[in-house]
Amino acid sequence: MTGKTTLTPGSEDKAAEMIASAAADKTTLAIEGSGTKSAIGRPVFADSTISSAKLSGITAYNPAEMVISARAGTPLPEINRELAKNNQMLAFEPPVLGHLFGAAGDPTIGAVAATNGAGPRRIVAGAARDSLLGVRLVNGRGEVVKNGGRVMKNVTGLDLVKLLAGSWGTLGLLSEVTFKVLPSPKSEQTLVLRGLDDDAATAAMAHGMASPNEVSGAAHLPNLVADKMIGGGAATVFRLEGFADSVCIRVQQLQKTFAAIAQSEVLDGDQSANLWRAIRDVKPFGGSNSILWRVSMKPSEAHKFVMAIRMHAAIDAYYDWQGGLVWLSLQDDNPNDEMIRAELARHGGGHATLIRADSQYRALVPVFQPLAKPVEALSRRIKAAFDPDGIFNPGRMAA
Repeated sequence: MTGKTTLTPGSEDKAAEMIASAAADKTTLAIEGSGTKSAIGRPVFADSTISSAKLSGITAYNPAEMVISARAGTPLPEINRELAKNNQMLAFEPPVLGHLFGAAGDPTIGAVAATNGAGPRRIVAGAARDSLLGVRLVNGRGEVVKNGGRVMKNVTGLDLVKLLAGSWGTLGLLSEVTFKVLPSPKSEQTLVLRGLDDDAATAAMAHGMASPNEVSGAAHLPNLVADKMIGGGAATVFRLEGFADSVCIRVQQLQKTFAAIAQSEVLDGDQSANLWRAIRDVKPFGGSNSILWRVSMKPSEAHKFVMAIRMHAAIDAYYDWQGGLVWLSLQDDNPNDEMIRAELARHGGGHATLIRADSQYRALVPVFQPLAKPVEALSRRIKAAFDPDGIFNPGRMAA
């Protein structure tokens, strides 16, 4: 558990001073933004918490260059509002997951970078690391480190920007991040196919993504999940975005493609946006204490993997990223980590992350996908280089 003291530096220099002092005293620090994701990962046993909450504000934004820089504690809605003024967006759709843990507040842009989040548009726009251009951070010695910039470029040597994306606060306290942004689509529609089972839905999603209709989201919601999100039973959904006339034509073409296998309907505007926001934010599994897993894997094997898990445990599940992302909600009190990872290995491999469980389980099981020995050794060397005294988020990613 983290200590009661919370440090809230108001500047990067003050953060560096606090961290240098903690390193000198061998004081461990839990790193936090708004705390909406603090229940993900193994429990952190730290003497104090250092928060980026006061390191807030947009520092540079040039709509013509489609680049935005902000201090790490800037709330994500503030970023989104500023981008919306110029019809721009973070294309990778960072998810908002605090409701899964009953956490109040908004996620911060630093946490978006540190956790490498991505929503349904991941299949065409990549994850956070693919839009992250530059970072500033304070390392475990209290030194300010800058890497990257405000343009895309080739990198030789160690690319710290990509390395820090997904490091979950174990390498340093991010103080500022720079992201590439893209124009927001003028309109969107969602084609809904009704009544397909998981096998047929997998084939339909693959066919839809391979078509020339520029699908920007493909997901399958089995019966129980669909009833919570959209009603009407199992739904296989395809999002198409762009200029209104183009979207209408492409939806019609996709509708004709699937006319022989399923009844369909079309969601417009807010209906479509609300559905994909719910898929992004894992809304069906909010308001529950069920054990929740996030599994990324080969899309063609996902439905077979879910069927294999059903033979061992009572679960609810749905598929995003054309089946490449599976959300599993277990209805019993056992996280079943060995069984889940064994079945994942049998179905082509991938990454299984325990997103929600009580702290007792999270302390006992590998929350993140175990690394191969050579990769684990390299990770430890990188950790030692950034944080030689191991003061940041001790135990969060590995025992």
